[in-house]
Amino acid sequence: MLNSKQISFLKGLSHSISAVVQIGNKGLSDSVIKEIEGNLKAHELIKIQVQVNDRLKRQEFLNLICKKLSAVPINHIGKQLVIFRANEDSKIKLP
Repeated sequence: MLNSKQISFLKGLSHSISAVVQIGNKGLSDSVIKEIEGNLKAHELIKIQVQVNDRLKRQEFLNLICKKLSAVPINHIGKQLVIFRANEDSKIKLP
């Protein structure tokens, strides 16, 4: 689990990255989960764009993704979700 200082650090890093995965109106399919998994392995910190207008549904997606992939939710602003999962040889050095 990350502390508040580490989460703030990761939020700062996330400002400069673009969304690498989009979740459409069809929701969270297995192929979307696999795409998120691959991007987490490659980048550790990723931004996800969600097309659904319902805030509670987007929060549900965030919780489900983090649970399935053992990731940590970093930020949820509007239709943008940011998640983090450190690799064994992590590129991101947390404070």
